[in-house]
Amino acid sequence: MSVPLSWFLVLSAGLFCIGLYGVLARKNAIAILLSVELMLNAVNINLVAFWRYLDPAKMAGQVFTVIVFAVAAAEVAVGLALIISVYRRRHTVVADEIDLMKW
Repeated sequence: MSVPLSWFLVLSAGLFCIGLYGVLARKNAIAILLSVELMLNAVNINLVAFWRYLDPAKMAGQVFTVIVFAVAAAEVAVGLALIISVYRRRHTVVADEIDLMKW
């Protein structure tokens, strides 16, 4: 018995919506970073689901998923470094109070 493709797409859409809500509603920079990771994981679920149901003989879906994982790891490393740098300078991680680019 196989799980239908629509279930994976609904799961992915729900996960993406939760991540999007987190990005738009949160004020904490670390929570925003985690929400972006949720959105990237939703994309990974879509890639693997479409790979499995459309053409499992080719490895394109899994290769794209590994690339998205690498981009997500780089994004976390850079984002966390920026958040730590801002915290050391401003002593806050609230996104509304981070206005380093303003004069």
